[in-house]
Amino acid sequence: MTKFKMAEMTGGEARTLYAENPVILLPMGSYEDQGVHAPMGDFLHAERISELIAQQATENGVRTVVAPVLPFGGNDFFGSMPGGIALSPATFATVTRDMLDCLLRHNLTRLVIMNGHSGNVHPIQAVTQEIYRDKGILVPSLYLWHAAHRLLPQVLGPDRARLSAGHGADPLTSIALNLFPHLVRTDMIPSPSAAPEVIGLPVSGFASVSFEGIEIAIPVESDEIAPEGIFGGDARLSSAETGAALVGRLVDIGASFVQHFASQRQSRGKS
Repeated sequence: MTKFKMAEMTGGEARTLYAENPVILLPMGSYEDQGVHAPMGDFLHAERISELIAQQATENGVRTVVAPVLPFGGNDFFGSMPGGIALSPATFATVTRDMLDCLLRHNLTRLVIMNGHSGNVHPIQAVTQEIYRDKGILVPSLYLWHAAHRLLPQVLGPDRARLSAGHGADPLTSIALNLFPHLVRTDMIPSPSAAPEVIGLPVSGFASVSFEGIEIAIPVESDEIAPEGIFGGDARLSSAETGAALVGRLVDIGASFVQHFASQRQSRGKS
């Protein structure tokens, strides 16, 4: 039986496989409010999509495995939600660097981060840039939900995508309905609420308002903007069918990238 999770491999299997320097995917996500209807652990989705990518890439001839998921994301907007757990950006960066260094120590250099949280983007970039400067090893990162958001108009059409896209709505609610339908409370999906205002200005994001066509940053809490965890989209339009299409495209793209990455030079001065 081919194993795709590093955590499930025996020590003997690991010694044999890692001597071949397989591609290793490192899934990362968050544990935060995803809407009153959706599971808080979006790291579950990043982990599962990584497993599907590893399986498809392996079937395509590039042995690929998945590291244990890092479930806690870098802190950004959702500290006001009870039960959420996040890491400070500095702690997240340190943990990420330690994880990568453990793998690089054993010459496992074909590493790809599968990111599922906006608060992880800048720390990941800082850490991987540092590794590239120090060791000449390139570690790319795929921000899954940004990619899914870009794919949404292709799946739904531009008009419907504009209505469904938002935090607590698409793409994540549809992806959850596809991957973990038993965890989604469709009976709790609310109707969209009116667009909020802060200091008399329309909110344009979790930390910004719009003023005369430009965005101005504001340091407010997410529960002031999205008390039910939903902002900018209608989760009633989400569906398992949309999720299946998005997951399929993400897996195809991810597996194709793995195949391309494995065929390229990953470090400066080495072939």
